[in-house]
Amino acid sequence: MFNFPFIKGFNNQPMTTEFPNDFSELLIDRELSWLDFNQRVLELAEDNSLPLLERVRFLAIFSSNLDDFYMIRVATVKRKIENGITQKGIAGLTPSELLSKVLIKSRELADRKAALFHNELKPALAAQEIELTSWDNINDLERSYLKEYFLNTIFPILTPLAVDPLHPFPYISGLSLNLAIVVSHKEKSDKFFARVKVPPVIPRFVKTQKSAIYRYVTLEEVIIANLQELFPGMTIEDYFTFRVTRNQDFEIEEEDSEDLLETMEQELLQRRFGPPVRLEVDRKIKPELLSLLIDELEITEAEVIQRQGPIDLTCLNQIADIDRKDLKYPVFRSKTSQFLLETESEDSEAFFDSLKNNEVLLHHPYESFTTSVVRFLENAARDPQVLAIKQTLYRTSGDSPIVDALIEAAEAGKQVLAVVEIRARFDELANVRWARKLESAGVHVVYGLMGMKTHAKLSLIVRQETNSLRRYCHVGTGNYNPKTARLYEDWGLISSDPDLGHDLSRLFNQLSGFVVDTEFSRLLVAPRSLRSGLLGKIEIEIENAKKGLPSGIRFKLNSLLDEAFVDALYRASKAGVKVELVTRGICSLKPEIPGVSENIKVRSIVGRFLEHSRIFNFANGGETEFWIGSADLMERNLDRRVEALVKIIAPEHKATLNAELEGYFAEDIDRWELDQNGTWHRKDKDVHGKKFISLHARLIDRLKR
Repeated sequence: MFNFPFIKGFNNQPMTTEFPNDFSELLIDRELSWLDFNQRVLELAEDNSLPLLERVRFLAIFSSNLDDFYMIRVATVKRKIENGITQKGIAGLTPSELLSKVLIKSRELADRKAALFHNELKPALAAQEIELTSWDNINDLERSYLKEYFLNTIFPILTPLAVDPLHPFPYISGLSLNLAIVVSHKEKSDKFFARVKVPPVIPRFVKTQKSAIYRYVTLEEVIIANLQELFPGMTIEDYFTFRVTRNQDFEIEEEDSEDLLETMEQELLQRRFGPPVRLEVDRKIKPELLSLLIDELEITEAEVIQRQGPIDLTCLNQIADIDRKDLKYPVFRSKTSQFLLETESEDSEAFFDSLKNNEVLLHHPYESFTTSVVRFLENAARDPQVLAIKQTLYRTSGDSPIVDALIEAAEAGKQVLAVVEIRARFDELANVRWARKLESAGVHVVYGLMGMKTHAKLSLIVRQETNSLRRYCHVGTGNYNPKTARLYEDWGLISSDPDLGHDLSRLFNQLSGFVVDTEFSRLLVAPRSLRSGLLGKIEIEIENAKKGLPSGIRFKLNSLLDEAFVDALYRASKAGVKVELVTRGICSLKPEIPGVSENIKVRSIVGRFLEHSRIFNFANGGETEFWIGSADLMERNLDRRVEALVKIIAPEHKATLNAELEGYFAEDIDRWELDQNGTWHRKDKDVHGKKFISLHARLIDRLKR
């Protein structure tokens, strides 16, 4: 067995704290905090001040989020219970206690979702001539049209599966929508059960006519109305819809793997057979049929959710995509960074000349990802002076220009290295395919370090210039995905700084080879130095506060869960350090507790764009420091992933980040605030009831000036 010294640089010893013996009382559980985040998404869907189709989209996002939560997080808690684990988590709950709270909370949210859809959104859509109706409410002409549509488009791909002694109960794939049907012979009294899978390749909402009128019925209703075509000579006794969510949380034993890519492909085939963790059924289901499903799926009654259809509202994205600009946010288009504007139409030589001895700080989606980062790599692929490109890939788009650029570079004879993370959750299959495609084009593909996901967002370009080689770098907070870059808020830095270039060269060598014990100039890298580096900076703020020097901490991140950081921030607050946190998702810290966290404020911004960037700011005795990068403050990111933060050194860039953080803590923006009891409160109006502006709308308005 090989040793990997690089991944042994972190201290995973039990944490000590000066706070109460039951430190769990000062913490919020991860799963419950995540459900709070998804509740914030739901509250946007409930907000009637937002454009109607944006509310519909938020409801689809909420539904998709909840599916993911069951597949991964609920599945993880269930596995702990099945393995007999009774150890309490960070908030003092055993797995059984936590599962009970999670199921109650998630059911409450699901009930709110259903009520919102039926009582508010459907009527509001109908008022805007977008009608989601039922088979019973359409006329004969519409039924005739849908009958023809069924026979020509739907019927050929349906497969009814009977259940009897010769036909075992069929496998039900995760998140598929299904019809359970009870039929009988017209001349016999025996009843039989059958299952029909609603085909996911056909749009879920079917237009009732060819015209431009937006009037729909669900695909399952069209199938139900034509069941006699599937079961000729039989009597349809009953039918209902159901949907199964399966455990998608699996781990690969990398140490026993000869070929990680092949192992991942095998695991992906097995994933679809994960045990069920949730059964959603139509509330009209008969008890005996529900018992049949429970028995066949080997699921408990506590994991069954009965609700009014339609089951699975992730399909509402189809409605949100309707071309009704009057029901959506105003059209927004990213702009090219002012620094890169002059070379927008120039050749690669001019592009790289503009970057010599310069750094460009980018804020997406306000500044275009395509005309900055994508162009950076495309120019590198085409430029004959570029000798090598090294790139990390965690998630990218289906038709990725990033991958195309790497392939073009390799085919042009350049040395190209791609560190592809094939274990990126829910993107494993896509990344396996990218890895195969890159390898076949001559790209050197590696998969990072054993036991660790490579989550750092890094590009390195080596270019031959007049007298020497020059390295150009990109370090970002978000994925190399041009599609999500239009919707995700992220920061990136393009630089030709020799120190940063040297850092990235050594880091890529660690990822592709056996280089160890590397020190970095401008990077904090997990798992070796990121945890200790950030904790050390918090300690400096504590000491500065005690000495009366300028002190202060501002973090913007997705999740704050790591106990050591929560403890350090509590101690900073106790020492008088002002701490301001923006956490989009999970936050296990409780602010404003007297004697513990009275100097800590926590906000969350959820809205048009997904807040995805990580920014770490320290007052540092008046010599303020800013770091941006890929890492959240979670044990997995700090100790079990390769992450990178880059130090921002240009005064103008520090001023930009400072101004942006000030905007996140403005008192006149729509936001949520966390109180000392761990409860989130939306602050979207002033004392006179006037609506606060969205931070995203404010930044878009500023871009137009």
